[in-house]
Amino acid sequence: MSDVDQMSFEDAMKELESVVGQLERGDVALDESIALYERGAALKARCEAKLKEAEEKVAKITLGEGGEPKGTAPLDG
Repeated sequence: MSDVDQMSFEDAMKELESVVGQLERGDVALDESIALYERGAALKARCEAKLKEAEEKVAKITLGEGGEPKGTAPLDG
């Protein structure tokens, strides 16, 4: 398991912003750019996974078993 797999969303996002900044400046050697790109791709995947986890938790809290909203008052027609 890589260190990225253990990162919080916030930590992964912060490092991803740094990686993007370094790549945008364009002042790194090609080998380093490739390594940064690969690291950035792993960080992006981690952020996406953490967001999906959060979405699933919110869905469990807000939707019933049949997909209907839970804990909401009926709308007046």
